[in-house]
Amino acid sequence: MQVVQSKEKNLTLESVAELSETLSGKVETAINEIERLNSQTHMIAINARIEASRAGEAGKAFSVVAEQMNSLSSKIGNVNQKMRHESHDAIDEMSNLIKTQATHVRGVRLSDLALTNIDLIDRNLYERTCDVRWWATDDSVVSALANKTKEGYEHVSKRLGVILNSYTIYYDIVLADLEGKIVSNGRSEKYTSLGLDVSNTDWFRSALSTSSSKEFGFQTVSQCPLVNGQLSVIYSCAVRQDGNSEGKILGVLGVVFDWEGLAQKIMYDVPIAEDEKLDTRICIVDSNGLVLADSQNQQLSDTIQFTGRSSLFERNKGYIVEDFRSNTCCLAHALSPGYQTYATGWHSLIIQKLKRK
Repeated sequence: MQVVQSKEKNLTLESVAELSETLSGKVETAINEIERLNSQTHMIAINARIEASRAGEAGKAFSVVAEQMNSLSSKIGNVNQKMRHESHDAIDEMSNLIKTQATHVRGVRLSDLALTNIDLIDRNLYERTCDVRWWATDDSVVSALANKTKEGYEHVSKRLGVILNSYTIYYDIVLADLEGKIVSNGRSEKYTSLGLDVSNTDWFRSALSTSSSKEFGFQTVSQCPLVNGQLSVIYSCAVRQDGNSEGKILGVLGVVFDWEGLAQKIMYDVPIAEDEKLDTRICIVDSNGLVLADSQNQQLSDTIQFTGRSSLFERNKGYIVEDFRSNTCCLAHALSPGYQTYATGWHSLIIQKLKRK
């Protein structure tokens, strides 16, 4: 038996909607053709009645046929008009239902992907909070800040360098004294941060304000001067006397995390079909819409604004369809769900064009 293999088609709801529009056009063409033929039939019936009238008594039988033809033409016309209205209404309703469902399926799929993106980031960054709280209790770190000797600071730099050899996700690990001066860093051969004053930075001040070593400090995505302006996120923890959880604060340990190495890879690796990628933008933004990670590489240089942003950002997950930068788009969103005791509070967005204007 011969097996006939048909060419595979990408049968999406959008393609079904297109087929319904094609069907509507073909039905309209057929109805117009019936109307044209019926119009000709009607003209023939009129001409037949005229000729029957001229023929007098001999044309009476033919006149009856002409009347029937005229009556039939009128009925066909009525049926044709009814078919036009009913078919249009049914096809339009079907097309609208398919388009609505297609938009819903798209929105749910994209918002699910957006949730996966921010969840991956939350889970990864939670580990960074654990790292810095652990390393801040390291004996070499505590002793160096307690004794304040050159040898102690050099020993800490070597110790931090060993850690960095195993944790390549960090650009550097820095240690600051109570005045906010960097006294040690793990990659001093690469980053010349020793001696820098970080007393006014968010990561340093937020760590100083913690009540125990169970808490941590944070600085959001920025071009970090500690690592030559590379995009980084910094987590910090107060170093306390004797490594006690609530001991006297001696200084602050900060881990400078390679933000792009994590976030940009997630943005690029989202499982979007090849034919969708050109019309899809994937990003992470803060509560003001500032872009922190972006498939279009506009980190910290673009702010996402759209009419329904506030209401969308209030929801844990969802989507809206509206105009965005001269295109009708599906804007899918997911709020940071958090992992364990940590949540970034950021928003994950996937913006996909539905049609070009």
